Amino acid sequence: MKAMTKHRLFWPVVALLVLLLGDLIASPSFFKIEFRDGHLYGNLVDILKNGAPLILIAIGMTLVIATRGIDLSVGAVVAISGSLACLWISDNPDGTGTTLVAFGLALGLSLVLGVWNGWLVAALGIQPIIATLILMVAGRGIAQLISGGQIITVNSHSFEWIGSGFLFTLPSAILVALAVFVLASVLVRRSALGLLVEAVGGNPEASRLAGLRSARLTWLVYVFCALCAGVAGLMISANVHSADANHAGLFIELDAILAVVVGGTQLTGGRFSLGGAVIGALLIQTLTTTVYALGIPPESIMLFKAIVVLVVCLLQSPAFRRRFRRRRGARPVTPAPTPAPEKVEVTA
Repeated sequence: MKAMTKHRLFWPVVALLVLLLGDLIASPSFFKIEFRDGHLYGNLVDILKNGAPLILIAIGMTLVIATRGIDLSVGAVVAISGSLACLWISDNPDGTGTTLVAFGLALGLSLVLGVWNGWLVAALGIQPIIATLILMVAGRGIAQLISGGQIITVNSHSFEWIGSGFLFTLPSAILVALAVFVLASVLVRRSALGLLVEAVGGNPEASRLAGLRSARLTWLVYVFCALCAGVAGLMISANVHSADANHAGLFIELDAILAVVVGGTQLTGGRFSLGGAVIGALLIQTLTTTVYALGIPPESIMLFKAIVVLVVCLLQSPAFRRRFRRRRGARPVTPAPTPAPEKVEVTA
C-alpha cells in the first residue's frame, strides 16, 4: 500500500473517484447511461466528450513542460483554428470537401503558429513563457481579424461530426482524443523519443553536450502542442456550430497546465506522464460537470478548481506528507519534575 501511494497517479485517481462518488451520493442518477438512436448518452459520456479538447491540449502541453517549457498560446490557437475553419465553411457550399479543406487550413495555420513558438524558444533562446505570451496576446487579435469581430455561425453536418458527431455509438470527439493519446504514447514510449524529451528537460546543457539535437526536439514539441490545440479548436467550434474569437478556448491554457501538474508532471521538466495528464483533464472536467449538475453557481468553478488542485498537489508532495506524518506521530512530552534544591548546613 505504501508503494502504491507513492505512485504519481495514485492521488489524482483517488481525487477523481472521490469526486465521482460525491456525484453519485448527491444525484443517484449521475451514472445513468442511456442508449438512444444507436448512441450513448449520460453524464459520464458528457464528461469524456466535453473533456476531449482539454485532453488533447494537456497531451501537447505535457511534452512542452517535459522540456522545461510552457505554452500559454494554446487558447489563442484554439480561437484561430475554429475561426478560420468556420469562415471557410460559411463562404463555401456545405460538403465533405469543404470541411476537409477547412480542417487542412485550420491545422496548417496551427502548425505555422507552433513553428513560430518553437523558433522563438529553440532558435532565439527567448524564455518560453515570454515567447508564447506574445502569441497568447496577438492570437486573439488574429482570430478577431479572421472572424471580422463577429461570431461566425455555421450549419454543416460534416463539420459538426468532429465535435458532436458519433462513431461506434460513442461521441467522435472521444475517439479522436483517444487516437491522439495512443499515437503520442506509442511515439514517446515505444521509441527513443520519450527518453530524448526527458533528457532535454532533465538537463538541457548535458543533453546538448551528449550530442542530442535539443533545439530541434524543443521545436518539435511546440509544433505538436499547437496541432493538438488546433484540433481542439475544431472540436469546440463544431460542438457549438460557431466560432467566437473572444471566448473560444478562453483560460483553457490554465486548465491544461493544471491538468499536467495534477497528473504528476513537474514544471521543472524531465519525467512526464501522458496518462496522468489525461486523468488530470478528466478531473477538471468532472469538477466542471459536477458544478453544473448540482446547481452550484458557475462563477465558483475557478475557486473549486483551485481548491481541488491545491489538495491534490499537497497530497503528491513528499515534503508535505513527511511533515504531516511527523506531526501525527509526535507525542507530547511531559517535562520531568525539577528536583528541589538540597539544603546545605553551615556550621560555625
